[in-house]
Amino acid sequence: MNQADPDMIEREASVTLDLHGRRFDQVAAALFPEFSRSRLQDWIGSGALTLDGRSCRAKDKVSVDQILRLSAMLEAAVRWSGESGHLQILHEDEHVIVVNKAAGVVVHPGAGHAQGTLVNALIGYAPELERLPRGGIVHRLDKDTTGVMVVARSDLAHQSLIKQLAARTVQRVYTAVCQGALSGGGTIDAPIGRHPTVRTRMAVNSGGKPAVTHYRIAERFAAHTCLSVSLETGRTHQIRVHMASHNMPLLGDPVYGGRPRPPRGASPELQAALRGFPRQALHARTLAFDHPESDEPCQFETTLPDDMAELLDVLRAHDATPA
Repeated sequence: MNQADPDMIEREASVTLDLHGRRFDQVAAALFPEFSRSRLQDWIGSGALTLDGRSCRAKDKVSVDQILRLSAMLEAAVRWSGESGHLQILHEDEHVIVVNKAAGVVVHPGAGHAQGTLVNALIGYAPELERLPRGGIVHRLDKDTTGVMVVARSDLAHQSLIKQLAARTVQRVYTAVCQGALSGGGTIDAPIGRHPTVRTRMAVNSGGKPAVTHYRIAERFAAHTCLSVSLETGRTHQIRVHMASHNMPLLGDPVYGGRPRPPRGASPELQAALRGFPRQALHARTLAFDHPESDEPCQFETTLPDDMAELLDVLRAHDATPA
């Protein structure tokens, strides 16, 4: 194997006659026995492990001579141990913990982040999470995305929340600031998969997994728009990728955003605010789901973090117009 990046795993294998007709995950385990089945299933789910260049489900049947390709970041072996850490808890009971995640916080341990993650702090607070898959994490926010997350605290909750997410009944609404003055809202329905050449990025990809993003204008400015964004699906970097694919990348996004675009005649204060915003302007504002035990509807909301609130104040001061 020729592997230029030591943090990347690259594998390729073809389906043999004896594996014809079996499940994708079973075939992957047979062809790549050096990896655990749970890790292979994670890679199938993320699109890092593909079949003939397409993302497929773990249960899909494979045919002889099809090609399995694996291109994934190698995560260091880490112990998901508990640590003392600051948590902003919005709600907790015996089944769930709802938190407001701060910017700069990685959700779970991995390569380069063995400690100091949200999972480490959660296990330190609630040690029972250590026995649950991924420390009870059922959905993620990017390191520099802020906002509300729900964490499973029991087996019942873990199974229920996974099912609700798969059924697309969990409601997630975000506030985002994008570059460009949009004329109206809309829906982006475009599959997302691994970028064909930059494997640490995602991209709109015909071979990717279905992804649907709805957005509407919350507030319009001279060269930027504040959006209310809701998700039907939960693909990696979904909002960031979808908005960038339509030439309206999120302000401050270091991966998909490009350089800031100050409007003509921008004040020094606005130019400084745009150039100095340190992360993608994205906040998970609302999360709604059915409680795993009672089936009662639950909804949690968070206020904008200070940096986004201050950014919007500067934009309004420069040239705000009603949506």
